[in-house]
Amino acid sequence: MGLRILLVDDHTVLRSGLRLMLQTQPDLEVVGEAADGSQGLLEVRRLKPDLVILDLSMPGLGGMEMLKQLLAEQPWVKVLILTMHDDAEFVRSALATGAMGYVLKKAADTELLNAIRVVARGETYVYPSLAARLFMEAGRESRVQAGKLSQREVEVLQLIALGYTQQEIAERLALSVKTVETHKARISEKLGLKTRAELVRYAVHNRLVQMD
Repeated sequence: MGLRILLVDDHTVLRSGLRLMLQTQPDLEVVGEAADGSQGLLEVRRLKPDLVILDLSMPGLGGMEMLKQLLAEQPWVKVLILTMHDDAEFVRSALATGAMGYVLKKAADTELLNAIRVVARGETYVYPSLAARLFMEAGRESRVQAGKLSQREVEVLQLIALGYTQQEIAERLALSVKTVETHKARISEKLGLKTRAELVRYAVHNRLVQMD
């Protein structure tokens, strides 16, 4: 059985286009659509999708409020934001609230399928042009819990939050992949966080990743 997807967007033409694109993929199944947040919540309860592709700007109940209510009710549902908003605060708010992906509509045809599969694996995906604008804050000034993390661990955590793979982190920091794995394990142990999504939320909440 393929990944069950619910589309929530107030633009009928866009939903139709997304449905056509996604249904060409044998591992993806669009199980329903909704035109606003209220209808989206009802459809989530009825259809129990694995993944919700969610717009932020909709009449009535908007995407951010739907995201909060959805994850409060059913925190196991994965949410991927598909929006026109490329503002820093939208990205931070969505990730901090629990979204696992953020893609711009203008790049849906090139980025969405990859983003869906990354999020389906339990990892975080941020549209590359947005991730590239995120910068690393000085470790001392950040709000890392009581200085639990070393400066190198902070750097690794920041790159994890930006969606880099362990191989890419190793290349950027001139480390071996095994050393990166060790840092990641220590970070998880120190912070008491197990999943990549939890590490991303921690980094966003503590403002370890910000916009230029």
